[in-house]
Amino acid sequence: MRPSPLVRWFGLGAALLIGSAAQARERTPPEVRAWLSDVIAKIDAADPGRTAPARRRRIGTVVVRVEIAADGFVNRVDVEGSSGVADLDQRAQRLVRAAGPFSPPPKPLLTPAGTTELSFPIRLDR
Repeated sequence: MRPSPLVRWFGLGAALLIGSAAQARERTPPEVRAWLSDVIAKIDAADPGRTAPARRRRIGTVVVRVEIAADGFVNRVDVEGSSGVADLDQRAQRLVRAAGPFSPPPKPLLTPAGTTELSFPIRLDR
């Protein structure tokens, strides 16, 4: 089974931030990796376009910043990098909100304010 585009993009983002996928795995605690994987899976599953026919063409990538509370609820979803198509940007925000709530973030990810922030690209089809 091939990983979804979202999973591939998120993995790429982690590799860019830390240096390589192998280094990312070594430095990231297993509970954090498992939680991030669950977040990605829920967002991917919330996308009704993922089951659409393959003939749909890819039209854009939106970079979102998501703030998740200690209880797993989505506090905020902002567009950090626009696709250039307002409807697509809004769809990415709705997709993340629809996927929540998530399981509570692991303690290593929580800020003193009790939240965690993630930034990642979402590739969407029309």
